[in-house]
Amino acid sequence: MKQKTFLLLALMLGLGLASAQTATNRHTQVSIRGEDFYINGQPTYARRVWNGHRIKGLLLNARLVQGIFDDQNPQTVARWNYPDTGKWDADRNTREFIAAMPDWRAHGLLAFTLNLQGGSPEGYSHGQPWINSAFNSDGSLRADYFSRLEKILNRADELGMVVILGYFYQGQDHVLTNETAVIRAVDNATGWILDRNYRNVIIEINNECDQHYVNEILQPQRVHELISRVQKISATVFICSPARVTAGRCRKKMLLRTLILMSSWSVDRMSFKTCGW
Repeated sequence: MKQKTFLLLALMLGLGLASAQTATNRHTQVSIRGEDFYINGQPTYARRVWNGHRIKGLLLNARLVQGIFDDQNPQTVARWNYPDTGKWDADRNTREFIAAMPDWRAHGLLAFTLNLQGGSPEGYSHGQPWINSAFNSDGSLRADYFSRLEKILNRADELGMVVILGYFYQGQDHVLTNETAVIRAVDNATGWILDRNYRNVIIEINNECDQHYVNEILQPQRVHELISRVQKISATVFICSPARVTAGRCRKKMLLRTLILMSSWSVDRMSFKTCGW
C-alpha cells in the first residue's frame, strides 16, 4: 500500500446506518477503492499531478481541530477573549469556522480534522490547564459541544467535504475518570455519528497515541482494543493506522487491525521520523 498524506489511527465510516433521529438524506460519502479515496463514487483530484507526482486518490486535508473549542476552566477562559467584545464565545467560533468552509472547498481542500478534545491552542505548550472536552468525566456527551459539531458536519456534508474526527487528545484525556469512562465515550460518540447517518466522517481514536496519555487504553500497546470495539459497533468501518506513532513503537495488534496506512514524514535533527497532525 502506498503512502498517503498523514499517519493516523482512524476508523472510517464508509456507510452509515439509517438515522433514528433524522430522515435527512446525506449528500457526501467517502469510500476507498484499492489505494484511492473516492467521494460520491468519484476519485479525489482526478487527473491532477504535482511535480510529476500523481495526486489522484489522495485525501489532502488541514488540521483545524478547534472548530468546536470551548474552555470550561474559569481561570483560563479569558485567554481566548475576542478583541472586539472582550469575551470568549464558543458558538461564534463555530459560526466563523463554518463561514470559512466554502472558501476552503473552493480552493481544493477536501478534508479537515476536528477533535472532540481539541488540541493545544497555544501550539507546543508545556502545560494545558484549560478544560476542553466534548465528554463529561463519565464518558457521556456534552450537548453543547455536539450541537456545534453537528453544524460543522452538516455543512461539510453539503459542501462535499470529509471530516476526520478525533475523539481524544493527550492534553485532555485526564478529563475522563477512568478506562470505563473512555470506553463509554467511544461507544457514545460512535453511536451519535451512526445515528445521524454521516457517511463523510473518518474516526481517529486519538491524536498521537504515543504521547503522554493518562489512560493506558489510549496508549500504543492497547489502543487496538478501541479500534476493535468500533468495528463491533459498526461492521462498515475501514481501519487506519494511528496518528503519529514512531516506527519503533508501532504495535503488531494495532497494525493487524489497520487497512489503511496514511503517513507523512518530516526532518527532525537531520533524521527522519513519523510525524503527526
